[in-house]
Amino acid sequence: MGFFTEIFARPRPKEQDRYRAALAVLNALSDADRIDIGIKPADFPRIAREMAARQ
Repeated sequence: MGFFTEIFARPRPKEQDRYRAALAVLNALSDADRIDIGIKPADFPRIAREMAARQ
C-alpha cells in the first residue's frame, strides 16, 4: 500500500505539465497547419517532449 500512497502523494514534475500542454497545442493544429510545418501526428510525442524540455 505504501507504493500507491507514494504515487498519489508525490507532486508531478513540472515537465509533465509542460508536456501535456505542448501535446494539446500540437493536437489543436489543423491539417493545413501540419502540412505547412511538415510534421505528422506520429511525431507529436517526440516534439512535445522536446518542447517541454526547452521551457
